Amino acid sequence: MNTLIPALLALAVAVPLQAAEKIRMDDQSQLVASASKAPSEAYFQPPHEKDLPDNAFGKLVQDGRAIFIDTQKYAAEYVGNGMNCTNCHLDQGRKANSAPLWGAYPMYPAYRKKNDKVNSYAERVQGCFQFSMNGKPPAADSHVINALTAYSYWLSTGAPTGQELPGRAYPEVPQPKAGYDIAQGRQVYAEQCAVCHGANGEGQKAGGNYVFPPLWGRDSFNWGAGMHRINTAAAFIKQSMPLGKGGSLTDEQAWNVAAFMNSHERPQDPRLIEGSIEKTRDKYHANDGVNLYGKEVNGVLLGQGIK
Repeated sequence: MNTLIPALLALAVAVPLQAAEKIRMDDQSQLVASASKAPSEAYFQPPHEKDLPDNAFGKLVQDGRAIFIDTQKYAAEYVGNGMNCTNCHLDQGRKANSAPLWGAYPMYPAYRKKNDKVNSYAERVQGCFQFSMNGKPPAADSHVINALTAYSYWLSTGAPTGQELPGRAYPEVPQPKAGYDIAQGRQVYAEQCAVCHGANGEGQKAGGNYVFPPLWGRDSFNWGAGMHRINTAAAFIKQSMPLGKGGSLTDEQAWNVAAFMNSHERPQDPRLIEGSIEKTRDKYHANDGVNLYGKEVNGVLLGQGIK
């Protein structure tokens, strides 16, 4: 597969479209992210494909890489939107400061506040399918989970276990003192993002497949995905967007466009409690970073979901 396509697919950030008023932040960020690192700092270097052994393990790793790059094709039964794993984990899960697999795998098992339990790595990946892919989790012993786990394990070859490596997350971006401005975010989106993701966040397709992912709407990630947090989206955008020009936006621009993106409707949080947005927000979103789930923006209550 052309390695440029997976890179292009990497623009997975959501962008909402109803805005005009300035919204001040009243939530505390819960983003677990590494501090910004100096460009000259060395990061862990994962192995190269040429170093893969020519045996059953090597084949499983290759399967995992294929699933990671083109999840739509190789794990279609578990995906409910237009996303691929590499949309959020850039460069096939290798890129430092973009939640690389080599920074995640050695940290599991680990407690996650999101589901209030100690998760295995397989459970962590299952969560990605449920929320970011708006699909259904593959069984823990399925070929999809085994292959993605093998790929993650292989990329982590030589990495220390249980040690938080530099570049393992999206570097945290300070919150603007004056809050975020959705209207200004809409302008940033029009100038910097629409050329790839479309004027309405619909993404772009080639040959029937997304080459630039949708940022909101039916085919984007759902309200339970980590990227629905404005602070998480801002960190991803600041570090890696626009594609090939990461770091070119100011902190304020990153926060504003992240807020604009996440002020649009998207698929419902699969953890919806008794059909109630209010109950779901109170339990899962009230203390989950900076987000707009269950809040009213320009007269529209967000979190109703898209079926």
